[in-house]
Amino acid sequence: MSESPYERGTTHFGFRDVAAKDKQKLVGEVFTSVAGKYDLMNDLMSLGIHRVWKRYFVGTCQVKRGDRVLDLAGGTGDIAALLKDRVGDAGQIVLGDINAGMLSVGRDRMTDRGLVQGLEYVQCNAEALPFPDASFDLVTIAFGLRNVTDKDAALREMHRVLKVGGQARVLEFSEVTVDWFKPVYDFHSFKVLPKLGQLFAQDAGSYQYLAESIRKHPPQAELQGMMDAAGFARTGFRNLSAGIVAIHTGYKV
Repeated sequence: MSESPYERGTTHFGFRDVAAKDKQKLVGEVFTSVAGKYDLMNDLMSLGIHRVWKRYFVGTCQVKRGDRVLDLAGGTGDIAALLKDRVGDAGQIVLGDINAGMLSVGRDRMTDRGLVQGLEYVQCNAEALPFPDASFDLVTIAFGLRNVTDKDAALREMHRVLKVGGQARVLEFSEVTVDWFKPVYDFHSFKVLPKLGQLFAQDAGSYQYLAESIRKHPPQAELQGMMDAAGFARTGFRNLSAGIVAIHTGYKV
């Protein structure tokens, strides 16, 4: 088993090395800052395509009516709202997020949509989930894993709370696979995005961190290996938009 960030004592916060114990607080400050403009942030980062990615992500999940689902980093409610029709009135969706501000925004948005029944909101750390073993049929995390300090611990926890036969799904920015597009993507990420963040959200720093965090996230094959190490079977990934994002899948057997 690889050494955890806490054992090493340091980890990355964007391109900076920071004390592992401090990353959670620093990431929390970023998401508290952007909570009210999270949709805008995703639109700026993905040129609006994140809505298509999320629909595909949910549309290809292994889930049926009556299932119990845990959506981690789910504060905005985007994934939960898409899942609601699939689990039906008999199903339950737990939105878990470490950031209270994000969770509050998500709860308000879901209520405004008239989505109340079968939804639960839990402030929790993905590295130490407050749920019993084998509690969920499906666990999802969309655009959240890269912000977790100890990703290996989070993946092990996702595996632990899954029922046998259950599926885990990770949607995350990943490594671009088309060579000619890489400089274009880098220019957008590091030159354009922070300026857009300053212009529209008066917050260039948070957007700079988010661009950097994508580059520090494990690329596709490495993340698949981490899921294997966490105990998942039949792991695999699918690139979307030339690898700007990837969907990783694993099962508990």
